[in-house]
This record gives sequence, C-alpha cells and structure tokens, in this order.
Amino acid sequence: MGQYRQFIGGEWVDAAGGGTWDLVDPATEEVITTLPFGDRADAQAAVDAASAAFGAWSTATAYERAAVLRRASDLVRERLDALGEVTSRESGKPLAQGKGEWVAGADLLEWYGEEAKRNYGRIIPSRVPGKQMMVLHQPIGVVGCITAWNFPAYNVVRAVAAALAAGCTVVCRPSELTPMTAMDLATVLEDAGLPAGVFNVVNGDPEGMGQVLLERPEVRKVHFTGSVRVGKLLMDGASKTVTRLSLELGGNAPVIVLPDADMETVAAGAVTAKYRNAGQVCVSPQRFLVGAARAEEFVERVVPKVEALRLGAGVDPDTDVGPMINQRQRDRLEGIVAASADQGATVAVGGGRPEDRDKGWFFSPTVVTDVTPELPVYHEELFGPVMPILAYDDLDEAIALANDTDYGLAAYVFTNDLRSALRAAERLEFGIVGVNEWAAHGTEGPFTGWKQSGIGSESGPEGFHEYVETKLVSIGGIL
Repeated sequence: MGQYRQFIGGEWVDAAGGGTWDLVDPATEEVITTLPFGDRADAQAAVDAASAAFGAWSTATAYERAAVLRRASDLVRERLDALGEVTSRESGKPLAQGKGEWVAGADLLEWYGEEAKRNYGRIIPSRVPGKQMMVLHQPIGVVGCITAWNFPAYNVVRAVAAALAAGCTVVCRPSELTPMTAMDLATVLEDAGLPAGVFNVVNGDPEGMGQVLLERPEVRKVHFTGSVRVGKLLMDGASKTVTRLSLELGGNAPVIVLPDADMETVAAGAVTAKYRNAGQVCVSPQRFLVGAARAEEFVERVVPKVEALRLGAGVDPDTDVGPMINQRQRDRLEGIVAASADQGATVAVGGGRPEDRDKGWFFSPTVVTDVTPELPVYHEELFGPVMPILAYDDLDEAIALANDTDYGLAAYVFTNDLRSALRAAERLEFGIVGVNEWAAHGTEGPFTGWKQSGIGSESGPEGFHEYVETKLVSIGGIL
C-alpha cells in the first residue's frame, strides 16, 4: 500500500548498516518482499527524532492531536481493503480477520483522539487556608513500542493511539515477522498530517533495538506485547534505568462450561473463538472445562464443526484457518500434542500437519480429549489451533482448575444460572472475564492481565493514563 522501509524523522530510509530481511509468507514459504533490517544505530536515530519532536507535539492542544487521529481513522476506513490484505498476507490470518484488525484500529484512533479531550485534572480542597492544589496529567515523554506478530495492526494501534493522544512521541519496533502493517500505519499517520518524528518505525535486531529503548533516558516508557520470557528480560533491563513498563504477555484462558448451558450454542461459538487466527491469540480460549454430565455431548457437537473448517492461505476468501506464523511455532505445538497423547490424552480430530499441504506452516485444527491437568496440552500456553477438553464435577473444582496457572489474562464462563455466573466471575483470577460471550474486551474497556500475563492496562481510559505522568501543583499565599 505504501513504502516498506523504516520511517524515521518523517523520512523513509534503509537500514543504516545496509542490512536486509526477507519477509516470508507463512502460507507458501515464499518471500513476500525484502525489507530493511537495522540495528542499534537505527533505533538511536529514531529516538533522536522522537525526542526532537516531543516538545511541539506534547504542547499541541488536545484538539489538534485529536484532529490528526480522526483523519487517520478516516483514512484507515477508506483504505481498509488494501490494509487488510497486507496484514493477512504477512501474518497468514484469513482476510476478514486482517481487515477486522484495521476496523478496530480505526475505532482506537478515533476513540483515543476524543479521549485526549477528556484528560481532566482536578482541584483538591485544601485544609490550609489560602492554598490551592491542582492535579495535572501530562505526557510521559518518548515511548518505545515493541509489538508481537499475531495482531500486527491491533497490537500496534492500541498502544500507539493512546500514546499519541496523550502527547507522547513513539518509536515502534514491530515484529520482524509482520513489519509491513506497522509501516502502513506510518503511511496513514503521515498522510493524516502527523508531524515528522512523532511516530517512527524501525525494523531489525530485537535485542539491540530493545536495549537502546531501555538505555536512552529520553525514552520514559516501553510498551511490550509478547512472551513472558522477553517481558521478564525487559523488566530486568528497566530496573537499571527505572524506565516505566507496560507488558501484555501470555495467556492460558480457561473456559468453564456449566451443565445448564446451551451446548450447541457454546460449541459453535467455541470453534469460532478457538480457531480464530489459528489459535494465535493471547485471549484465545484454551482449556475447556466442561461439566462431566455433558462433556461427551460437548465433544460430539464440537468435532464435526472442527472437521468442517477449511485450511488455506489467509488471502483465499474460502479460508477459515490459516497457517501458523512460522515453522518453529508449528513444530513446538506438534510436540506438545504428541507428548500429551503419549501420556494418555486422545486426539479426537487433527493432531498434526495436514497431509495435503507440502508448503506452508499449517497445523490441522485439533481437538484433544481425556485431558488431565498434568499434561502439556493443558498447562502450557498453546498459541495454536488445539482445543483441549477436560471434564469436571462441580463449580468449585472448575474454578480451582481455572486458577491453577501462572497466567491471568482472560477467562470465560457459560451458564444460564446468574448465581453461578457471578460466583465464577468474582473468584476467577483473571483481568478479563467473559460471561456468556467470547469477545469480552473492547476499545472502551480496560485490557488487563493479572499474574504473569502482564503489567498495566491497554484500551479504555486506563490505557490512556498509561502514557501520562501525574503532577501536583500546590499554590500557597492566595489569601
């Protein structure tokens, strides 16, 4: 759609050292294009540009910033087909899902532009005569944004829209597996009138670029979406410079299906939710805990629906489930399923690579039954198109099983009993709980992980306040 190079200080540039990266289509294993692949020098230049632009952007009025974000939102909607196709091709996800990311991105740009106008402070009545205390919220500074490949548009826009609305400037390092989408966002923002240097995109060495973002004092915050392992490394690095972090890490979302639920409705929704983006979703339902009295029925309803799913390239309009992002992820998932089967689980459908695909990193949509908590398919984060099903006896047992994980991002409950729904929602140790729905998060509400699933919030007013500092101004001697 636009230029596919690094975007630094309002200029489209190659890597300072001349490095390149062959971007591979996960559905065909063919090279889509060759992109710049930079290093520390490119990140340093991007931080320089963002730092230079911060003064003017941070002092622009909220209405000026909102106008740019609103124009960007309109441009995304106008270019939706082209944007969605690029995202689909580089990530492998079905075209409708690629476009869906950008629809959400347009909403985020628009909503955070309006949220900038609601960046209210407050006046605090003082106990001291002649004194007035004011609380202000001001932009934190330059923000480093490191994002994952599974939602190359949504992950980036969710953080960037909030940061820009708050008056911050941004250095974005998208995943090298899906960088074109972030470059398309740079084109959109440039065309919307965003000043040079306010948003920068670099592509290259993840460790070196990440170190620059932690080392440079101008970078006051780093936002990261990705693995727990890398999140912990960033925490270690941030401790040396007291750089603020927000981390959106992994998940192992339980689904509690009570026996009174409508099994056909739940089964249909479960298949749609589980196999979206080939299961490569942080909030993807993973561990299906089904009341023992109806667990067999649930399996019988799910299996034919999974067997009917069509594998293919994301840009093929007939595709239901695309490839996994790369060979390493596919091989890892294959090993988890095989190890679980060796330890007693039953593979009801799928379980490995499709026999009719000799190219592409495809993994057949899979259902695993006879699951117990000690199996890898239960306790490891799958991040792939595999549905493990475990039967439980009562709600207390289900809640205990659901909470028995280091992750705490999303959980789901399906029941027609209000008491059971409220009881489970209250006791589940997760930042997001969906009751009788699969899309529990949205632009207006906080996206928050508990335990090792993250630090801080995205989306909603909470996401905006991740990018501002709080200041108390106290004035004495007024009377």
